Amino acid sequence: MNIRIFKKLVSVFMLLVITNALSGIKNHSDDKREYNGEYNGNYLDHVAFPIGGIGAGMICLEGTGAISHVSVRGSMDISNEPCMFAAIHVNGTDNGSKILEGPVPKWKYFGIPGAGRGSKGSSYGLPRFTDASFKARFPFGTVTLEDKSIPLQIEITGWSPFIPGDADNSSLPVGGLVYKFTNPTNTTVEAVFSYHTRNFMATKRFNNGVMPLKNGFILSQQPSSEKPEDEGYFAFFIDDDNVTVDNCWLRGEHYDDITLVWKAINDGYIVDNPPQKGPSPGASIYLPVTVKPGETRTVTLKMAWYSPKTNLRLGTSAPEASTCCQSSQTYIPWYAGRFKSINELVEYWQINYSGLMEKTKLFTKAFYSSTLPDVVIEAVAANLTILKSPTLLRQTDGRLWAFEGCSDEQGCCPGSCTHVWNYAQAVPHLFPDLERSLRQTEFDENQGESGRQAFRASLPIRAVSQDPADYLPGRFAAADGQLGGIMKIYREWRISGDSEWLRDIWPKVISSMDYCIDQWDPRKKGVLEEPQHNTYDIQFWGPNGMLTGFYLGALSAMIQMGEAMGTNTDLYSALLSRGKSFMEDSLFNGEYFFQTVTTEGLNARYTPVNDRQNGDGYISVIEKLNQEGPKYQYGTGCLSDGVVGLWMAQMCGLGGIIDESKVKSHLLSVYKYNLRKDLSEHANPQRPSYALGNEGGLLLCTWPQGSDITLPFIYSNEVWTGIEYQVASHLMLEGYTDEALEIVRLCRDRYDGRVRNPFNEYECGHWYARAMASYGMMQGLTGIRYDAIDKTLSLDSKIGDNFISFFSCQTGFGVAGLTNGKPFVTMMHGSVDVDKYIVDGKQVKP
Repeated sequence: MNIRIFKKLVSVFMLLVITNALSGIKNHSDDKREYNGEYNGNYLDHVAFPIGGIGAGMICLEGTGAISHVSVRGSMDISNEPCMFAAIHVNGTDNGSKILEGPVPKWKYFGIPGAGRGSKGSSYGLPRFTDASFKARFPFGTVTLEDKSIPLQIEITGWSPFIPGDADNSSLPVGGLVYKFTNPTNTTVEAVFSYHTRNFMATKRFNNGVMPLKNGFILSQQPSSEKPEDEGYFAFFIDDDNVTVDNCWLRGEHYDDITLVWKAINDGYIVDNPPQKGPSPGASIYLPVTVKPGETRTVTLKMAWYSPKTNLRLGTSAPEASTCCQSSQTYIPWYAGRFKSINELVEYWQINYSGLMEKTKLFTKAFYSSTLPDVVIEAVAANLTILKSPTLLRQTDGRLWAFEGCSDEQGCCPGSCTHVWNYAQAVPHLFPDLERSLRQTEFDENQGESGRQAFRASLPIRAVSQDPADYLPGRFAAADGQLGGIMKIYREWRISGDSEWLRDIWPKVISSMDYCIDQWDPRKKGVLEEPQHNTYDIQFWGPNGMLTGFYLGALSAMIQMGEAMGTNTDLYSALLSRGKSFMEDSLFNGEYFFQTVTTEGLNARYTPVNDRQNGDGYISVIEKLNQEGPKYQYGTGCLSDGVVGLWMAQMCGLGGIIDESKVKSHLLSVYKYNLRKDLSEHANPQRPSYALGNEGGLLLCTWPQGSDITLPFIYSNEVWTGIEYQVASHLMLEGYTDEALEIVRLCRDRYDGRVRNPFNEYECGHWYARAMASYGMMQGLTGIRYDAIDKTLSLDSKIGDNFISFFSCQTGFGVAGLTNGKPFVTMMHGSVDVDKYIVDGKQVKP
């Protein structure tokens, strides 16, 4: 071979090697984690997995094994990361003493509260494992730790009870951390496990300390007459009589206490110290652990917390309103009415721990038996953590009350806001009794004699003021919230099978519907014309697809419920017919449904913007605004939420209402115009951090046909996960699975752990309720719905003739699906009575 050709071939070969190597590096750095899989590396940075009960507060297990977001006093405390940690000391091993956590995420080095003073009081400076990974199997989250210095394979699983249909045991203020130590070597490992914590329940320098508990301790803060809400307790215990407890760390100066704690860990020394009078800096539990070759040893740390009082009192009161089922003027959590003390709670948790874990495992097994796409399972499960967050509260009579989400140190947007909770599809199927308690509040305490509903409930739950001067800052009834509530009454009736419940509440449902007609459709056109307050915190003037869809859905629900209740429904039928025609003929532009902004011929009077309060430079702007009409409309825009009322109708079991081809066209237009795979060139002057830069997401609105508005509705440029899931599940219902999954993937890619917590989809606050629209994707893909009135199980698959899906109803949970086109249901807890199966609209035999 010619030497020049040989050298050239060698050069080409080396270039290919280098190119492939660089390509390999690039591909490795760009590798995305598998949906519903593990989090590791940078994907681990922001993982914080909630542990706790419904309305009971939470703690979070981070992807590294740390505990943070400790929020156990009736409100969010997102930056509360106390110095509390587990540790291991392996006898006779170099570097064999470490806290049971992976590396501290680098974003914590600087920028969090206290970082400017060196993060004093934290455990960040203590030796820890070199590698960690995290895997969620809700409500279980498992951390795997590895370090070449430690001859053990270690797993930490955090959990708390979650049993659909069993709201009480799912509302316990408890958690478990299960530490598994497996010895893969040929030598017996002798070690000391320990758990250490400062007294993070202390709110003052006095009246606090550590109380004794068998095989553990209780952190405590006693109340004062001025602040009874300071009372609080947090118990740690291990059900093993070989436990030794240090009930009081050294009362020294500076860092004496934690220095001696680490010295004890590093030396394998067990501190036995009884409770001391007065404040205690902290406490520790020690347990010797022997792990033989090939053996696995498990240590279970059980936790329970008890904060029986709060200073929460929210909302307005009607004159002489009584506080329902409350002996206090402020909110008292459900568990404080169920358990008289922290000790009684601890006893219950200890006795029932194993049984509750087994029932919870049944749920997890059923849920993760699904063959639905991994990204859907991940999205649904990730947002079930909302039920364990401080977004939800549960008062002593068992009724649910909720914020929309949580600010960093308190709840955000109070009152079980009806138009936000319209989207949340998880609770009605998993805990139907809790969902019905929301309807009770809406149609009882929140509804006045006129039928007008306040769309935010007071806390403690009590009759709200119906005086417009007292009602919130906005003084409006919410059209989408109130009309959605009527559809949800229908949904709860069909889910529960309880016609007596419907009969009892039916007169108030009629009153609510009458108010909606008189308030927003006084000329009985079948379409909402008068200004309609809605989830965008403004009023839409004139007919629009979004809110008229809610109206048509509510009318349809009234017709079906009215027939069952023996009520004349002629008016509802006439309005429904007129409304369908109007929406199809006058609110559809050939691609999507829109809004006709209207100010003339209404009862409401439009007031133009006053141009005198602005400088000369804004005269032309004000003139244009006043030509357009009221601020904050969407007009000819393509609104992602433009047919949300029709989606809601299908989620409630009411079926399709208007021309399906037009609904499909709208959804495909939303996908075409509003989905952005890269937001780098998108201008968002509103709240940008939900999605920005090179991230993708579904914009709330665009104006593809021109005529964009000077000041459109106030959130129009944003991306909300709840809307993404609502649109995705509606696309699934209509058979557009590929388009739907693309939306979901872009959403979950933003919540992959590198920048945001995968288990905290925020909107106006952390753990935002609207994101539970994700649960609707299971119905969207499978069409699975059980009707307890007709005892019918329906399926309408968009994923073929062979699938398995999680299934939950009033009386139990399990799995359901199709096998070669034939329906089946297998209950894992409870039972379900099915008289007939409907597949793709036709009755079939199982």
